[in-house]
Amino acid sequence: MNKNNYVAIIAGGIGSRFWPKSRVGYPKQFLDILNTGKTLIQDTFSRFQEFIPTENIFVVTSNEYAELVAEQLPDIRRENIVSEPSRKNTAPCIAYISFKIFNDNTDATLIIAPADHLILDNTTFEQTCKKAIDFVQHHDALVTLGIKPTYPNTGYGYIQYETDTAVEDNVFKVRTFTEKPNLDLAKTFLSSGDFLWNAGIFIWKVGTILNKFEIHQPKLYEIFAAEKDKLNTDAEKEAIERIYPLCSSISIDYAVMEKADNVHVIPSSFGWSDLGTWTSGYDNLEKDYLGNAIAGEKVMVIDSTQCMISAPHNKLLVLQGLHDFIIVDTEDVLLICKKEKEQEIKEYVAAVKRNVGDQFL
Repeated sequence: MNKNNYVAIIAGGIGSRFWPKSRVGYPKQFLDILNTGKTLIQDTFSRFQEFIPTENIFVVTSNEYAELVAEQLPDIRRENIVSEPSRKNTAPCIAYISFKIFNDNTDATLIIAPADHLILDNTTFEQTCKKAIDFVQHHDALVTLGIKPTYPNTGYGYIQYETDTAVEDNVFKVRTFTEKPNLDLAKTFLSSGDFLWNAGIFIWKVGTILNKFEIHQPKLYEIFAAEKDKLNTDAEKEAIERIYPLCSSISIDYAVMEKADNVHVIPSSFGWSDLGTWTSGYDNLEKDYLGNAIAGEKVMVIDSTQCMISAPHNKLLVLQGLHDFIIVDTEDVLLICKKEKEQEIKEYVAAVKRNVGDQFL
């Protein structure tokens, strides 16, 4: 394994669209959503262990989840669990880990990957990452992995790329990034043939991304650069607590990717899902003969079809006459919601907070 290759697994989100199973204190990356025997972050970590040295695998998370990370990933070095004092979206955390790694290795190549995505074809994923690593080692480039779309999904961002001229075999220049489109626009993207789903997986030389931060986000760059000598020392925690209140909350897409002129994409197919909603969980679970996806050992369905059902293994659920519903039962909350309304779950969570308080969140 190449000692210059690193990965930063981003694991600070709260997964509110998987409520009520995902909670603020125990979000979805630490759950076995698909009953595989591994949590999502465990699956992600073991996937990268196949081709990245374990000592080069970092997890960036919030302070409140650092112990959960250590508990679920016994192979990770404690100093590789990088804690943020507050949530500021992806640009600050990527700047943080990039400065931290660059201090130790100026030749480092870095993969940025979410902790809570599903990848079914690990072999193809590894091959794709290695191709991206090789490309950025020989080009001044930022690379993102784009997923070949299979239907007009309105929950994903999209990447438009120059299909006619490959910079290298299956590596193309990016034209535009588009946030979640409406259905008509998503259909247009799909039919055009030059749009990909944005997987939020990035590969670059650490020096390259820091250079782009300096150009496109000079204030953010200077905030970290002023304290960079304290990273990887006993003074790091105190320095980061000074830095984070000064950072704007901004995604890496808005901060750098949409502005940089050297962004490339590799169109990819490795069984990817961002597992952002219960329906995406439904899509990736085995179904019974009525099309129900059931995560629970004592669930009985009668005249019910196309439902996503999640229940504690020790609890009996008997469901009759439901079609296209999400049913999620936990120790203290029961959610019953039409699949077509799942994008409103965040609104339901906000309503629970207003009317009942935080104890169920």
